Amino acid sequence: MSRVYNFSAGPAVLPEEVLKEAAEEMLDYSGTGMSVMEMSHRSKAFEGIITEAEKTLRELMNIPDNYKVLFLQGGGSQQFAMIPMNLMKNRVADYVNTGQWSKKAIAEAKIYGKVNVIASSEDKIFTYIPELKGLKISDEADYVYICHNNTIYGTKFNDLPEVGDKILVADMSSDFLSEHVDVSKYGLIYAGAQKNVGPAGVVVVIIREDLITDDVLPGTPTMLKYKIHADNDSLYNTPPVYGIYICGKVFNWVKNKGGLKGMKKINEEKASILYDYLDSSTMFNGTVAKKDRSLMNVPFVTGNDELDAKFVKEAKAFGFENIKGHRTVGGMRASIYNAMPIEGVKALVEFMKKFEEENR
Repeated sequence: MSRVYNFSAGPAVLPEEVLKEAAEEMLDYSGTGMSVMEMSHRSKAFEGIITEAEKTLRELMNIPDNYKVLFLQGGGSQQFAMIPMNLMKNRVADYVNTGQWSKKAIAEAKIYGKVNVIASSEDKIFTYIPELKGLKISDEADYVYICHNNTIYGTKFNDLPEVGDKILVADMSSDFLSEHVDVSKYGLIYAGAQKNVGPAGVVVVIIREDLITDDVLPGTPTMLKYKIHADNDSLYNTPPVYGIYICGKVFNWVKNKGGLKGMKKINEEKASILYDYLDSSTMFNGTVAKKDRSLMNVPFVTGNDELDAKFVKEAKAFGFENIKGHRTVGGMRASIYNAMPIEGVKALVEFMKKFEEENR
C-alpha cells in the first residue's frame, strides 16, 4: 500500500527520509547489535544520541548558552501545571486566551494562583489574535503566557506582547522549528513533539537558567521540578529514548533543508498554495483573519455541514487522511507541518477544485 497524505494535527506526518533511516537501524543501531528501543538510557550509545540531538537543536534555533534544553515526558499538557508550579512565585500570572489549549492552560494555572486573562479572542470563536499593542501586564504577574500557534483554530502570533521585565512563556507545540524565533525574548518555550518534530511521548523545554531553581510551589512533585531534570541532563529517570532518537533525526532533516530559514520558505510556499485557493474559491472559505493565519494548521468550511461531511468522506477515499476539523470547530482542517510535502498540498487543492466543480 502506498503512503497517504496525512493532514493530521498530531500525531502527525514525519519526514519519509527519517522513517526510512529509522527502519534501517531498527534491529541494529550503529553496530550496537540492538534497537534504540532496547537501549539503556545510561549507555554510551544513547548518550551520543541525546547529546547530538541537543547540539543540533541549539544550532538550528541559535539557543543562547544561558538556556537549558530538556527532553521531558507528559506532553504539552503536563506543562500546564509544571509552569505555574515552578514559575508562579507570587501566585499570579497573565495569560492570553487564543483557543482550546490556552483555556486548558488557564484552568490548570488557576489551581495554583490567580490568573489574569489580559487578552482574548473568544468573542469571535478564536478566529484572530487579539490586539497586543498597549496590553496591560499585571504588576504582580510572575510571567505572561501565550500559545504561539493555535492548532485547532489555525491562528498564529506574528508579533509578541511587550512584557518588559516579565517572563514570556510560549507553547510552541504546533509551530516548533517551522521558522526562526528569537529564543532570548522568552523565558521558557515548550513543544510537544508529536506535531512537528517527532513521535508522541516527548516534550522539548527550552528554559532560561535563572528560572531553574529550588524555589518552587510547596508540594511540587520531584518529577515536576525543572531543576531535577536540568541537573540530570534529562536523565533523572528513563526518558522516552526512542522518541528522542527520532527527534534528533528530524532536527538533522531540518538542518539539511536549509535550517529554519529554508524551512520557513518551504512552509510559506505550501501555505500560500492552499490559502490562495481558499481566497478564490466560491465554495470553500478559510475561517481565520488573514493577518493571523497559521502556516501549520489551515481550517476551512463550505458553510454546509452535509457538504463538509461529504468532502471529508470523499477526501479519505482519495487518500487524504485526517482532514476533518476538530470537533469543537467542525468543517475541515489541513495540518501542513514541516514534513508535509508540497506535492501533498498541491494534490489537496486539485481535489478541492474538482469537488467544487462537481458540487456546485
